[in-house]
Amino acid sequence: MFTLPELEAAARLVHRHMEPTPQYAWPTLADRLGVEVWVKHENHGPTGAFKVRGGITFLDWLAREHPGYGGIITATRGNHGQSQARAATALGLRAVIYVPHGNSAEKNAAMRAFGAELREFGADFDEARQEAMRVADAEGLFPVPPFHPELVRGVASYALEFFRAAPRLHTVYVPIGCGSGICGVIAARDAMRLPTKVVGVVSANAQTAKLSAEAGRPIPTDSARTFADGMAVRVPVEAALAIYGPGAARILSVSEDQIAEAQRVYFTDIHNVAEGAGAAALAALMTEADRMKGRRVGVILSGGNIDTGPFRTVLSGGTPAV
Repeated sequence: MFTLPELEAAARLVHRHMEPTPQYAWPTLADRLGVEVWVKHENHGPTGAFKVRGGITFLDWLAREHPGYGGIITATRGNHGQSQARAATALGLRAVIYVPHGNSAEKNAAMRAFGAELREFGADFDEARQEAMRVADAEGLFPVPPFHPELVRGVASYALEFFRAAPRLHTVYVPIGCGSGICGVIAARDAMRLPTKVVGVVSANAQTAKLSAEAGRPIPTDSARTFADGMAVRVPVEAALAIYGPGAARILSVSEDQIAEAQRVYFTDIHNVAEGAGAAALAALMTEADRMKGRRVGVILSGGNIDTGPFRTVLSGGTPAV
């Protein structure tokens, strides 16, 4: 998909705008699971999530290849929107961001703080995305899709950092929404010619990526009602499926309760906040701890942007309702 020099060039660009995020092997997680667990802390980036990297590379590409546009338009549940707003406004461009009704109040506030013109539309991400793409031409804005080679190339920089900083990993667990994260990990692994297995993770309530990979064709679902909003996708992105379908060793689904438990483990064991999607990789590893026993494993803590109310529910032992 990408050569190693292409990924290294993207990483240099990303690192001009943000520091590499850390990765640590946490002994408390190792004691709990019997596995050497390395956590890639994308929750420590400047927007609290991995998507910031794709915004940097995408807007750089847009400014070079399509300089006539005065702004961008896209849809999100929050982290992609923060990334795009941050990068667009830094270039003096408008950033119109669509979110579904009932979206995270705190993510909405963060997007506005990064300069987004926020619009609410539809019942879920997929409806908001369709509307954003529909009005792009009429408003003279460049439509930013949820998946694009330049987004993936930027996101892959975290995998490049991870694979170079951590000892060789047997398996890496990665959450899947629209797919840029897992595709970035697969791209870096393949460019570096590593034997590391990549395992995708979805919510049991939003299984389109898992069903599609297993069927070898897109399988939309009727709903994607999960509090792990970064994975709340009904319709798979075919270009992403073409990469993670053959590139992932397997895709696991985890329940809402398992995601909430992983969030509590992150907070108890390493005092880090993980949003639902950010905890999904650890939740999956916890279900496969026996299978991974004695191995060195990586998990992507992809973001820490969870609203106060739901996190209060998690810490009290519950699972947030949707």
